[in-house]
Parts: sequence; structure tokens; C-alpha cells
Amino acid sequence: MTAKQSLSVLLLLLAISTHAQQVVSGVVKDRQTGYALSHVSITAEGSEAHTVTNDDGRFTLKVKNAPKFIQLSHIGYKTRRHQLNGQTEGLQILMSSHSVTLDEVIVSSQDPLEIVRAAMKHIPSNYSSQPELKNCFYREVTRRGSRYIAVAEAVMEMYKSSYAYGPERDAVGILKGRRLMNMKSKDTLGVKIQGGPVMPLMADVAKNPDYMLNYHDLAQCTLSMELPTKIDGRLHYVVRVEPMAVTTYPLMGGLLYIDQESFTITRAELQLDVRDWRRASEYMLVRKPMGLRFRPKQLTMTIAYMTDEQGITHMSYLRNEMRFNCDWKRRLFASSYTAVSEMVVTDKVALGADAKRPKGRSSFGLKDRFYDRVEYFDDPAFWADYNIIEPTESLEHAIDKLKKKLRN
Repeated sequence: MTAKQSLSVLLLLLAISTHAQQVVSGVVKDRQTGYALSHVSITAEGSEAHTVTNDDGRFTLKVKNAPKFIQLSHIGYKTRRHQLNGQTEGLQILMSSHSVTLDEVIVSSQDPLEIVRAAMKHIPSNYSSQPELKNCFYREVTRRGSRYIAVAEAVMEMYKSSYAYGPERDAVGILKGRRLMNMKSKDTLGVKIQGGPVMPLMADVAKNPDYMLNYHDLAQCTLSMELPTKIDGRLHYVVRVEPMAVTTYPLMGGLLYIDQESFTITRAELQLDVRDWRRASEYMLVRKPMGLRFRPKQLTMTIAYMTDEQGITHMSYLRNEMRFNCDWKRRLFASSYTAVSEMVVTDKVALGADAKRPKGRSSFGLKDRFYDRVEYFDDPAFWADYNIIEPTESLEHAIDKLKKKLRN
């Protein structure tokens, strides 16, 4: 076979491989109300492919081979195993809420603090003891009022060391990314999130107890029990954590979801205590121009985990949202800003000794700014075969407008 023939065969094989990829897409709604369900976890059976629905309930899942079933899970809803029956696009999937009846609730006088301590004690057995390398999709968006002024997205590699260690051994690397900005003459302020893609490493509450689950911080909070709920068909304790008083640094509060059988933390919905806005500013703000007044309004974070068939739990999704007001000293009115970052684990790449830590130019540090590490682009097939979080209709419209501006 000649070199030219070999090249032809190689190109043919690549074309067949690309054509063989399947796309599963649709929208997920509440069966009773018809409302779209956001942040529903979706996996393809027989594959490691995973994504979540956007705020409009839409999703797109790219897999090498069309699965027979996809599995959908969402807090407070029955886990749904949906059979595709040959239809892979334009799906309309309904999910039913999962009520918890009294006979399912184990009435107990257990102290919520003891439940949280039991969950912390079980971390070494409930989470991975081996290093893992995963593909992730990351997006961060900034709005001034209701107008999008910046969008940045990337496919990343996330290296997670054993849960016997802290996050200092973990790392992320950028495989490919893009950024789009929509600055107008009246936009005298740009917003960049420092270390954004590293946030999933630092905010992993099961791996980084300093973030929230440490005895010093918990001692300054009030813990109480909420009504239990089901996640993936399993009954969960719901523990509410509330800071008692303003301390020398702002504390995290919120809800912890803990599996009643395994004591696994499977979800955390957190918010920063911003009662002392000056200390909250020091927590949220790295740097600002002279003469600018910054007033934090809200910082919320959702961390979700998935448990595999072997009973080992892994981080699967993180969403961070910051709201704040900014104004210049000589201006009468302040402008409101919202910065949102999301990360979803889309595929497993390697486990154990095969999992290699990202190094070199692709590696991303805690002090790096994501907008400074990726470039503008205009390529309709930019994401190719990678799984992403579908943009909402409003974001999709904003991205189209930004692309048109770049062409002109």
C-alpha cells in the first residue's frame, strides 16, 4: 500500500468515526406544572458521557454510540430511566416530583452536628482513594443588569488526587477555550473572575474541609434538621447550617444533603454571610480601580456529586453566582452586576496510575484569570464532539450578537 493510499484509508476512518457520533438532545420539564427543570443530571447508559440541563431545561449529550436509555436525576424528583426507542433529538421528557411519606422517615433525635461529623468521618471510604482525570466543561458569564457583557467557555482536564489528600495536589488544565466580550463606551468597568476554573477544586467540601466543614467554623454556626428528601431514590438528611454571628471573616452557611445509609455528602447549597459587607468584600474582591465602590449582595454556590455503581462518590457539578453593586464616587446611581461560573464533569479519562496531572502551558493556577488565557473566535463547530452545558436562549442570543460584532 502506497503512502497516498494509507493516507486515504486514515482519512476515511476518521470520517466514519466522526459520523458515527450520536447526539441526544431535548428538554426536561416538571410533569405536573410543565415548567422547565434546570440542572438536571443526565447520563447515557453504557457510557461515561454526562451533562446537565441549562436554565431553560435544555440539554445536548454527545456519545460515540446511541444509547438505549438515558438516566435523569434531580433533587426532589424520581430518578427517570428514559428509553430512547430510536429517537435521539427533540426529546420532551417529563419528571415527577418525589414526595417523602412519613413511613419512609426514620424519626430520630440525632444531633445534626453529629450527622455532619459522621459524614466527615466517612469521607475516606465514600470518595475515591485513587487519582482521577476527567474532562469538564466550564463557563463563566458576566452581566451588567440584564445585559451580557462577557462570556468565556472552555473544555478542561481536571485532575483529582485521592481524597486522603487536600486540594493542593489537584489541578486543572485548559484543552480549548473561547471568550467573547460586549463592552460599550458606558461600560467603565470590566469584571474578571480570578482562578475561576480552579474553584471546583477549592469548593469540594468533602475534600477541602477548610472551605466549610471544619470544627472551628461549625462551632460558630447553628445546625438544624430540615425535612428529608430523596436524591437518586435514596433518602437524605437535610442539615441547615447558619452562622450565628458576624466573625472576623465571613462564614458559609446553607444546606447539606447527606445519604442516610452511607453518610455521603451528595450535595451542598451554600451562601456566604454578607451581613458585614466590608469583610464579604475582602472575601469576594481581589482588586478594584481607585475610586470605585464595591458592595457585595450575594454569593451562592451549589456543589453536586454522583455515586457510581461501586458506591464511590465523585464531584459532578458546581455553580457559583456572585451579585454585587459598583459605582464611581462621583456617580449618583450604582450598577448591578452578576457573575456566574459553572462546571460540569462530562467524561472520565483515566484512573489510578494512568491519571496524569496537567502540566505546562495548559495548566491553570489559582491566581490566573480565565479571560486572559483564552482567545476570541468565530467557529460554528468550535466544540466539536465535546459535551457542554447548553447555553440558555438569552445567552445563545447574546453569543450570536457578539459573533456578528467580531466579524464586522
